Amino acid sequence: MTGEDEAALRAELARLQQEHRDLDAAIEALMAAPSADQIQVQRFKKRKLVLRDRISFIEDQLTPDIIA
Repeated sequence: MTGEDEAALRAELARLQQEHRDLDAAIEALMAAPSADQIQVQRFKKRKLVLRDRISFIEDQLTPDIIA
């Protein structure tokens, strides 16, 4: 992996982590509202899971394989 590839992955990772945090805050705000839209909450949670999977994939790409 070149330095440029690694930099691009790190930038995407940071963006995805920020989006994950933003969704977390949005879910909390929706849940606190008395008339919470449960369908929207479920959509946000599903998006968070997709983001978590993508974040894990990128972190695995950035972590060098070490044979013990």
